Amino acid sequence: MNLLAFDTSTDTLSIAVQRGDALWQHSGPGGAQASASLIAAVRGLLEQAGLDFTRLDAIVFGRGPGSFTGLRTACAVAQGLAFGANAGRGIPVLPIDTLAAVAEEARQQHGCTEVVAVLDARMDEVYAAPYQWRGGAWHAAGELGLCAPEAVPVPAGWTVAGNAQAAYGDRLASAARHVHALPTATALLRLAPALLAAGQAVPADQALPLYVRNKVAQTTAERAAARAASATPTPAPHQP
Repeated sequence: MNLLAFDTSTDTLSIAVQRGDALWQHSGPGGAQASASLIAAVRGLLEQAGLDFTRLDAIVFGRGPGSFTGLRTACAVAQGLAFGANAGRGIPVLPIDTLAAVAEEARQQHGCTEVVAVLDARMDEVYAAPYQWRGGAWHAAGELGLCAPEAVPVPAGWTVAGNAQAAYGDRLASAARHVHALPTATALLRLAPALLAAGQAVPADQALPLYVRNKVAQTTAERAAARAASATPTPAPHQP
């Protein structure tokens, strides 16, 4: 199977191409820079693999949670490339949860099988979800959530995997084992076969990002209204 995968949900851009059993990968700066470099890096990696968009079977991307800008970038690029692939006939898109990819990277790098995957959500919060490896696949062991680092529940003996400990230190499950793991494109490719077999791929127009935090900033109009409200004197109580 020929697959292209990428993740731009964190500060690291990760891309991988699978051609049969062979693998090519690339990493670089993520965040705001990903929108400018992703397509060129994808084309370069496909060229190294001897592939083009007519020979891909599917495009895989990390759908979130994560950076709003990064998720929008990944989704838009996945949709656009998938629409135009296969000589304009299109190919399927497989969105995968970034926290599941974190769990998979922790398993691959550190042998973890019971993982609370945690990514820094900024604004003094983290994204978190628990996963267990059973029967050769990851299974969600609870709900995906957004909370303060102190509020992340970690069962005894489980590993916390992700990138949040660097930001929050002992505020995040200080008694638990911690490993650094990111939602890499290679982790997405390892998860992809089972999800494709389960029918999780969708047409390009149905591939959507997963936003857990609905809003991170006020609009210009909302900020102006808030300033105006704060500047308006409070009427004095009516005197009879």
